Amino acid sequence: AIASIFGWMNLFARGLGGFTSDLFNRNMGMRGRLIWQTVCLLIEGAMVLVFANTTSLGLSIFILVIFSSFVQAAEGSTYGIVPYVDPPSTGSISGIVGAGGNTGAVCFGLGFRQLAKTKDAFNLMGFTILGSAALTFLISIKGHRSIFGGEDSEAVKAAWQKSGQTITKPGDKDEFDDSA
Repeated sequence: AIASIFGWMNLFARGLGGFTSDLFNRNMGMRGRLIWQTVCLLIEGAMVLVFANTTSLGLSIFILVIFSSFVQAAEGSTYGIVPYVDPPSTGSISGIVGAGGNTGAVCFGLGFRQLAKTKDAFNLMGFTILGSAALTFLISIKGHRSIFGGEDSEAVKAAWQKSGQTITKPGDKDEFDDSA
């Protein structure tokens, strides 16, 4: 029953992570999505390290709930970023992202099997997640501002500021515009 907590978090936390990513996007564009992704990964990594050093069952369960919530929120946040990477290839990119998650699960599973102490496997996992959070600072998506700089294109800025414009190529007619 205790182990099922991780799975139960999936019912709401992934959607909540995507929803929060949308809120950050509405206020800050892609930079907001990347900031939320980084926050999720930092909390997730920290909670794994805390979990590895917890000796009480009650505290372990509490930390597991927090950790699990941010694992799923980070997944929802990731899928909020995916469509912007290369819009015509969203399906392929989603597949690669999903496969990457499964690859990580297999690698960490091997860590739990091969390392002498379970605590070492949790530490490996935690520091890898924190490293992943640091790598988020390097993400740069064409037409979108990164965490540290760049500028959103005018079409992108108009879309996330909800000014009524849509993201189209220059010269394209909005197919939903009935006024023309």
